[in-house]
Amino acid sequence: MKKNKTKHNKKTMKQQIAQNKKLFILYIILRISVILVMIAQFFNGNYENVFMCVLTLFLFTIPSFIENNFHIDIPDTLEVIILLFIFAAEILGEIQAYYIKFPYWDTMLHTINGFLAAAIGFSLVDLLNRHEKFSFKLSPIFMAIVAFCFSMTIGVLWEFFECGMDLIFATDMQKDTIINSISTVMLNPDGLNVPVKIKDILSVVVNDQELGLNGYLDIGLLDTMKDMFVNFIGAVVFSVIGYFYVKKRGEGKVAKKFIPKLMEESKIENN
Repeated sequence: MKKNKTKHNKKTMKQQIAQNKKLFILYIILRISVILVMIAQFFNGNYENVFMCVLTLFLFTIPSFIENNFHIDIPDTLEVIILLFIFAAEILGEIQAYYIKFPYWDTMLHTINGFLAAAIGFSLVDLLNRHEKFSFKLSPIFMAIVAFCFSMTIGVLWEFFECGMDLIFATDMQKDTIINSISTVMLNPDGLNVPVKIKDILSVVVNDQELGLNGYLDIGLLDTMKDMFVNFIGAVVFSVIGYFYVKKRGEGKVAKKFIPKLMEESKIENN
Protein backbone atom coordinates (compact mmCIF):
# COMPACT_ATOMS: atom_id res chain seq x y z
CA MET A 1 0.00 0.00 0.00
CA LYS A 2 2.82 2.40 0.90
CA LYS A 3 4.59 1.71 -2.41
CA ASN A 4 1.40 2.40 -4.34
CA LYS A 5 0.86 5.63 -2.37
CA THR A 6 4.46 6.70 -3.03
CA LYS A 7 4.06 6.01 -6.76
CA HIS A 8 0.81 7.99 -6.78
CA ASN A 9 2.49 10.92 -5.01
CA LYS A 10 5.41 10.90 -7.46
CA LYS A 11 3.00 10.78 -10.40
CA THR A 12 1.00 13.67 -8.94
CA MET A 13 4.16 15.73 -8.40
CA LYS A 14 5.29 15.11 -11.99
CA GLN A 15 1.87 16.19 -13.29
CA GLN A 16 2.01 19.35 -11.18
CA ILE A 17 5.51 20.19 -12.42
CA ALA A 18 4.43 19.65 -16.05
CA GLN A 19 1.33 21.82 -15.54
CA ASN A 20 3.36 24.55 -13.82
CA LYS A 21 5.83 24.57 -16.72
CA LYS A 22 3.01 25.02 -19.22
CA LEU A 23 1.52 27.81 -17.12
CA PHE A 24 4.92 29.50 -16.80
CA ILE A 25 5.52 29.28 -20.58
CA LEU A 26 2.07 30.79 -21.26
CA TYR A 27 2.76 33.54 -18.74
CA ILE A 28 6.08 34.41 -20.42
CA ILE A 29 4.56 34.37 -23.92
CA LEU A 30 1.75 36.70 -22.87
CA ARG A 31 4.11 39.10 -21.07
CA ILE A 32 6.48 39.27 -24.05
CA SER A 33 3.52 39.87 -26.39
CA VAL A 34 2.25 42.72 -24.21
CA ILE A 35 5.72 44.29 -23.98
CA LEU A 36 6.14 44.16 -27.77
CA VAL A 37 2.73 45.79 -28.24
CA MET A 38 3.63 48.42 -25.64
CA ILE A 39 6.87 49.29 -27.46
CA ALA A 40 5.02 49.57 -30.78
CA GLN A 41 2.33 51.79 -29.25
CA PHE A 42 4.99 54.01 -27.64
CA PHE A 43 6.74 54.66 -30.95
CA ASN A 44 3.35 55.29 -32.60
CA GLY A 45 2.60 57.92 -29.95
CA ASN A 46 -0.45 56.06 -28.59
CA TYR A 47 0.29 56.71 -24.93
CA GLU A 48 -3.18 55.67 -23.76
CA ASN A 49 -2.48 52.22 -25.21
CA VAL A 50 0.91 52.21 -23.50
CA PHE A 51 -0.91 52.73 -20.19
CA MET A 52 -3.27 49.89 -21.15
CA CYS A 53 -0.29 47.59 -21.64
CA VAL A 54 1.18 48.58 -18.27
CA LEU A 55 -2.20 47.90 -16.66
CA THR A 56 -2.32 44.48 -18.36
CA LEU A 57 1.13 43.56 -17.03
CA PHE A 58 -0.03 44.55 -13.55
CA LEU A 59 -3.22 42.49 -13.82
CA PHE A 60 -1.14 39.45 -14.84
CA THR A 61 0.53 39.51 -11.40
CA ILE A 62 -2.71 39.35 -9.39
CA PRO A 63 -3.14 35.51 -9.37
CA SER A 64 0.45 35.01 -8.15
CA PHE A 65 0.02 37.79 -5.59
CA ILE A 66 -3.09 36.09 -4.17
CA GLU A 67 -1.37 32.70 -4.00
CA ASN A 68 1.78 34.03 -2.32
CA ASN A 69 0.17 36.44 0.14
CA PHE A 70 -3.11 34.74 1.03
CA HIS A 71 -1.93 31.10 0.69
CA ILE A 72 -4.76 30.27 -1.68
CA ASP A 73 -4.13 27.73 -4.41
CA ILE A 74 -5.66 28.91 -7.70
CA PRO A 75 -6.24 25.94 -10.04
CA ASP A 76 -4.10 26.09 -13.18
CA THR A 77 -7.16 25.95 -15.45
CA LEU A 78 -8.69 28.97 -13.73
CA GLU A 79 -5.40 30.87 -13.82
CA VAL A 80 -4.94 30.19 -17.54
CA ILE A 81 -8.45 31.44 -18.30
CA ILE A 82 -7.89 34.56 -16.19
CA LEU A 83 -4.63 35.39 -17.99
CA LEU A 84 -6.13 34.77 -21.44
CA PHE A 85 -9.23 36.77 -20.47
CA ILE A 86 -7.11 39.78 -19.47
CA PHE A 87 -5.09 39.56 -22.69
CA ALA A 88 -8.21 39.14 -24.84
CA ALA A 89 -10.00 42.06 -23.20
CA GLU A 90 -7.20 44.63 -22.92
CA ILE A 91 -4.74 43.88 -25.74
CA LEU A 92 -6.87 42.19 -28.40
CA GLY A 93 -10.17 43.87 -27.54
CA GLU A 94 -9.08 47.44 -26.89
CA ILE A 95 -5.74 47.94 -28.68
CA GLN A 96 -6.24 45.57 -31.61
CA ALA A 97 -9.92 46.61 -31.88
CA TYR A 98 -11.32 43.07 -31.80
CA TYR A 99 -14.49 44.51 -30.25
CA ILE A 100 -15.16 46.17 -33.62
CA LYS A 101 -13.61 43.59 -35.96
CA PHE A 102 -15.47 40.65 -34.39
CA PRO A 103 -19.10 41.44 -33.39
CA TYR A 104 -19.31 38.65 -30.78
CA TRP A 105 -15.95 39.29 -29.11
CA ASP A 106 -17.52 41.45 -26.40
CA THR A 107 -20.35 38.96 -25.90
CA MET A 108 -17.89 36.09 -25.44
CA LEU A 109 -15.85 38.00 -22.86
CA HIS A 110 -18.90 39.09 -20.86
CA THR A 111 -20.11 35.47 -20.75
CA ILE A 112 -16.72 34.32 -19.49
CA ASN A 113 -16.68 37.20 -17.02
CA GLY A 114 -20.00 36.06 -15.57
CA PHE A 115 -18.64 32.53 -15.20
CA LEU A 116 -15.34 33.64 -13.61
CA ALA A 117 -16.98 36.13 -11.23
CA ALA A 118 -19.36 33.42 -10.04
CA ALA A 119 -16.38 31.10 -9.50
CA ILE A 120 -14.59 33.76 -7.44
CA GLY A 121 -17.70 34.58 -5.41
CA PHE A 122 -18.38 30.90 -4.80
CA SER A 123 -14.77 30.31 -3.72
CA LEU A 124 -14.89 33.17 -1.21
CA VAL A 125 -18.01 31.77 0.42
CA ASP A 126 -16.66 28.22 0.32
CA LEU A 127 -13.42 29.24 2.03
CA LEU A 128 -15.29 31.17 4.73
CA ASN A 129 -17.77 28.34 5.12
CA ARG A 130 -14.98 25.93 6.07
CA HIS A 131 -12.87 28.36 8.08
CA GLU A 132 -12.65 27.65 11.81
CA LYS A 133 -13.00 31.32 12.81
CA PHE A 134 -16.42 31.67 11.20
CA SER A 135 -19.45 30.06 12.76
CA PHE A 136 -21.92 30.42 9.88
CA LYS A 137 -22.42 27.56 7.45
CA LEU A 138 -24.34 28.17 4.24
CA SER A 139 -26.17 25.35 2.49
CA PRO A 140 -25.17 24.46 -1.10
CA ILE A 141 -28.20 26.26 -2.55
CA PHE A 142 -27.41 29.47 -0.65
CA MET A 143 -23.76 29.26 -1.72
CA ALA A 144 -24.90 29.01 -5.34
CA ILE A 145 -27.22 32.00 -4.86
CA VAL A 146 -24.44 34.08 -3.29
CA ALA A 147 -22.09 33.17 -6.17
CA PHE A 148 -24.76 34.17 -8.69
CA CYS A 149 -25.47 37.48 -6.93
CA PHE A 150 -21.76 38.24 -6.62
CA SER A 151 -21.27 37.70 -10.36
CA MET A 152 -24.26 39.85 -11.30
CA THR A 153 -23.09 42.62 -8.96
CA ILE A 154 -19.67 42.65 -10.63
CA GLY A 155 -21.40 42.78 -14.02
CA VAL A 156 -23.60 45.73 -12.96
CA LEU A 157 -20.64 47.65 -11.49
CA TRP A 158 -18.73 47.17 -14.74
CA GLU A 159 -21.66 48.56 -16.75
CA PHE A 160 -21.75 51.56 -14.38
CA PHE A 161 -18.05 52.04 -15.12
CA GLU A 162 -18.60 51.87 -18.88
CA CYS A 163 -21.47 54.37 -18.69
CA GLY A 164 -19.42 56.72 -16.52
CA MET A 165 -16.47 56.61 -18.92
CA ASP A 166 -18.77 57.38 -21.86
CA LEU A 167 -20.43 60.30 -20.09
CA ILE A 168 -17.34 61.86 -18.51
CA PHE A 169 -14.59 61.14 -21.04
CA ALA A 170 -16.71 60.72 -24.21
CA THR A 171 -15.45 57.20 -24.86
CA ASP A 172 -17.58 54.52 -26.49
CA MET A 173 -17.24 51.60 -24.09
CA GLN A 174 -20.97 50.94 -24.41
CA LYS A 175 -20.90 50.04 -28.07
CA ASP A 176 -23.84 51.40 -30.06
CA THR A 177 -26.33 49.28 -31.98
CA ILE A 178 -28.02 50.00 -35.31
CA ILE A 179 -31.77 49.25 -35.21
CA ASN A 180 -34.53 49.73 -37.78
CA SER A 181 -37.49 50.53 -35.52
CA ILE A 182 -38.14 52.48 -32.33
CA SER A 183 -41.07 52.88 -29.94
CA THR A 184 -41.15 56.05 -27.85
CA VAL A 185 -43.65 58.23 -25.95
CA MET A 186 -41.44 61.28 -26.63
CA LEU A 187 -42.97 61.59 -30.10
CA ASN A 188 -46.59 61.30 -28.96
CA PRO A 189 -48.27 64.47 -30.39
CA ASP A 190 -50.75 64.63 -27.48
CA GLY A 191 -48.13 64.20 -24.74
CA LEU A 192 -49.74 60.94 -23.62
CA ASN A 193 -47.95 57.93 -22.18
CA VAL A 194 -48.67 56.00 -25.35
CA PRO A 195 -45.64 55.02 -27.46
CA VAL A 196 -45.38 56.03 -31.08
CA LYS A 197 -43.87 53.34 -33.25
CA ILE A 198 -41.58 54.12 -36.18
CA LYS A 199 -40.74 51.16 -38.38
CA ASP A 200 -38.44 50.54 -41.34
CA ILE A 201 -35.91 53.26 -40.44
CA LEU A 202 -33.35 53.43 -43.24
CA SER A 203 -31.72 56.80 -42.61
CA VAL A 204 -31.02 59.22 -39.76
CA VAL A 205 -30.00 62.87 -40.15
CA VAL A 206 -28.17 64.70 -37.33
CA ASN A 207 -27.36 68.40 -37.73
CA ASP A 208 -28.21 68.18 -41.44
CA GLN A 209 -25.73 65.33 -41.86
CA GLU A 210 -26.81 61.91 -43.08
CA LEU A 211 -25.18 59.30 -40.84
CA GLY A 212 -25.23 56.62 -43.51
CA LEU A 213 -26.00 53.84 -41.05
CA ASN A 214 -29.13 52.44 -42.75
CA GLY A 215 -30.93 52.64 -39.40
CA TYR A 216 -31.32 54.36 -36.05
CA LEU A 217 -28.32 54.52 -33.70
CA ASP A 218 -29.12 53.09 -30.27
CA ILE A 219 -26.69 54.67 -27.77
CA GLY A 220 -25.44 51.76 -25.68
CA LEU A 221 -28.72 50.52 -24.17
CA LEU A 222 -29.04 47.27 -26.11
CA ASP A 223 -25.32 46.57 -25.73
CA THR A 224 -25.60 46.96 -21.95
CA MET A 225 -28.66 44.70 -21.76
CA LYS A 226 -26.95 42.07 -23.92
CA ASP A 227 -23.83 42.18 -21.72
CA MET A 228 -25.95 41.75 -18.60
CA PHE A 229 -27.83 38.84 -20.15
CA VAL A 230 -24.73 36.87 -21.15
CA ASN A 231 -23.21 37.66 -17.73
CA PHE A 232 -26.38 36.13 -16.28
CA ILE A 233 -25.87 32.98 -18.37
CA GLY A 234 -22.25 32.60 -17.25
CA ALA A 235 -23.23 33.16 -13.60
CA VAL A 236 -26.03 30.59 -13.75
CA VAL A 237 -23.80 27.95 -15.37
CA PHE A 238 -21.13 28.16 -12.70
CA SER A 239 -23.63 28.47 -9.83
CA VAL A 240 -25.17 25.15 -10.90
CA ILE A 241 -21.71 23.55 -11.17
CA GLY A 242 -20.75 24.92 -7.75
CA TYR A 243 -23.98 23.68 -6.17
CA PHE A 244 -23.34 20.07 -7.16
CA TYR A 245 -19.67 20.42 -6.20
CA VAL A 246 -20.60 21.30 -2.60
CA LYS A 247 -23.52 18.87 -2.55
CA LYS A 248 -21.16 15.98 -3.28
CA ARG A 249 -18.19 17.75 -1.60
CA GLY A 250 -15.37 17.78 -4.08
CA GLU A 251 -16.43 15.02 -6.47
CA GLY A 252 -17.04 17.30 -9.42
CA LYS A 253 -14.03 17.18 -11.76
CA VAL A 254 -15.10 20.30 -13.66
CA ALA A 255 -15.66 22.42 -10.55
CA LYS A 256 -12.25 21.49 -9.09
CA LYS A 257 -10.57 23.21 -12.01
CA PHE A 258 -12.23 26.53 -11.18
CA ILE A 259 -12.55 26.67 -7.38
CA PRO A 260 -9.51 27.97 -5.45
CA LYS A 261 -8.59 26.26 -2.18
CA LEU A 262 -6.36 26.92 0.78
CA MET A 263 -2.82 25.63 0.19
CA GLU A 264 -3.13 23.06 2.99
CA GLU A 265 -6.35 21.61 1.55
CA SER A 266 -4.78 21.38 -1.88
CA LYS A 267 -1.83 19.41 -0.50
CA ILE A 268 -4.16 17.03 1.34
CA GLU A 269 -6.17 16.35 -1.83
CA ASN A 270 -3.00 15.70 -3.85
CA ASN A 271 -1.78 13.22 -1.25
